[in-house]
Amino acid sequence: MEFKYDIVVVGGGHAGCEAAAAAARMGARTVLITMDMNKIAQMSCNPAVGGIAKGQIVREIDALGGHMGQVTDRTTIQFRMLNRSKGPAMWSPRAQCDRGKFIWAWREVLENTPNLNIWQDQVRELLVENGQVVGVETYLDVVFKARCVVITAGTFLNGLMHIGRTKLPGGRTAEPPSLRLSESIARHGITVGRMKTGTPVRIDGRSVHFEEMTEQPGDTDFHRFSYMGSDAESEGRERMKGLPCWITFTNPAVHERLRQGLPDSPLYNGQIQSIGPRYCPSIETKLVTFADKEQHQLFLEPEGTNTQEFYLNGFSSSLPIDVQLEALRLIPAFRDLRIYRPGYAIEYDYFDPTLLRHTLESKRVDGLFLAGQVNGTTGYEEAAGQGLVAGINAALKCSGSQPFVMRRDESYIGVLIDDLVTKGVDEPYRMFTSRAEFRILLRQDDADARLTERSYNLGLATEERYRYWKQKRAEIERLTDFCKDFSVKANLINPTLEALGSTPLSKGCKLIDILSRPGLSFDNLAPHIHQLSAAIDAIPNRKEETMEAAEIQLKYKGYIERERQMAEKMQRLEGLHIRGRFDYASLQSLSTEARQKLAHIDPETLAQASRIPGVSPSDINVLLVLMGR
Repeated sequence: MEFKYDIVVVGGGHAGCEAAAAAARMGARTVLITMDMNKIAQMSCNPAVGGIAKGQIVREIDALGGHMGQVTDRTTIQFRMLNRSKGPAMWSPRAQCDRGKFIWAWREVLENTPNLNIWQDQVRELLVENGQVVGVETYLDVVFKARCVVITAGTFLNGLMHIGRTKLPGGRTAEPPSLRLSESIARHGITVGRMKTGTPVRIDGRSVHFEEMTEQPGDTDFHRFSYMGSDAESEGRERMKGLPCWITFTNPAVHERLRQGLPDSPLYNGQIQSIGPRYCPSIETKLVTFADKEQHQLFLEPEGTNTQEFYLNGFSSSLPIDVQLEALRLIPAFRDLRIYRPGYAIEYDYFDPTLLRHTLESKRVDGLFLAGQVNGTTGYEEAAGQGLVAGINAALKCSGSQPFVMRRDESYIGVLIDDLVTKGVDEPYRMFTSRAEFRILLRQDDADARLTERSYNLGLATEERYRYWKQKRAEIERLTDFCKDFSVKANLINPTLEALGSTPLSKGCKLIDILSRPGLSFDNLAPHIHQLSAAIDAIPNRKEETMEAAEIQLKYKGYIERERQMAEKMQRLEGLHIRGRFDYASLQSLSTEARQKLAHIDPETLAQASRIPGVSPSDINVLLVLMGR
């Protein structure tokens, strides 16, 4: 049997869901092929979305018209804004979700997206003719012809799970691996490597002594992921019941039992050779790397509102089952512990991301796009951001339109993709705020300002979303203009300043000058300045969100402007396109390493060339001279 589509998306994880939904909404006839419709957007590890830098990515996905933010808001059981003690460039939203409801919320989105069909099956062969992808073939002997194919297979490509010395083929617990597809892709000159990741034990909450743990409640303020207003406004639903997380610690007895099991750990007995995520280490790795520490913090997190299953964050392990269980029972709160399943490690194939363009299209096979963990990343959010970009660009390619690429000063997703295609990976890539040189411009509060209009012009962001943004932008401008123009008299404001612990004024000034002081905000000034209170009350909806955005712009105006000027200087190099202009191998004035790296990456711009490891400033100067600059 044969079907014809514009786009085939292979894999129903976070990358595949965003890719399929975006492509279909942009008018491309799309099919999403997944091996289990009941595991669509499954959170294979922690049932949480967001975190440091990852939360910013989800806000960007939402601003672009993706669905991860709205699905998260609909299924959140705890929300926290991390890093509130630091500046707003570091604030990062994170939500604990109901795992099962998250899946069904995504299915509802996909099954009601025009131009999108879902097919439950497994792909075994990529079909390519004369360097152009033409479709895929499945294990049910069905051929799907298409102009573009997006591969988002996650950890399933030749997946192999490890628990102690036990090895089981699989892409996730109780799910089979994807066989043959990796080899089918590699056949076309695409380099394949191996990586590993892991997941912790799942715990039966009925066996836990919660009274011996520290409760960690969530936030109760206005923050959420989607810019589309509250759940009640955008979905007509009530927010879900909130649940706490819990904190406990390992101890020396736990560590001693774990050390006894190290000879049977796949990481240390040579059973696993591939590289795991540096920033989410297993408990075995923590013991070896931080041998002097007597305890490690653990977070016990609920999997949902109607289940006793809990996730033990901080205890990723591939040790034998008996070692995991015996060690955990040495923690007082877990002395009677029962588990649903042990932690395990998984090895899987990935593809060298330097063989991709910034659109995530392969340089080797025209019309083939790769997104998610197959590009060497780790994390739902990184996968979803790539999936969205791949889906957008696949749809644009089908329509003959210009590609969609985001700059490093425009989004964390832009930083992520540029790092992948320019620098490559030697370990699973995870996004951090430190990876972005313009993070003051890439805050979680302003993703809609950066990306909504671009998405609307693509035809992805809806008219409703664009209207929401324009209204918010107008209110921010009105409130900031008021603060710049409104004069405050010293004798009237000084009693308030003294009560708030701030230095009194010697003379009157503009409200913006007072607001820029540490510890002063709209919240504590508005009750004492009735004109400010009236200006805030005039905001028609999403008042707190608008106030926060305006206040950040006013307080950090100097920092924002300085970083924007730096970004504009970098854009001058971004405007110097060099792909196809040089035969790097013949340029003897370049270093040997630079010639090799430039020929392999084939950078689009001089700015991208400057970020390639091994290409020095002197090499860039050589290229500038050759360009006549």
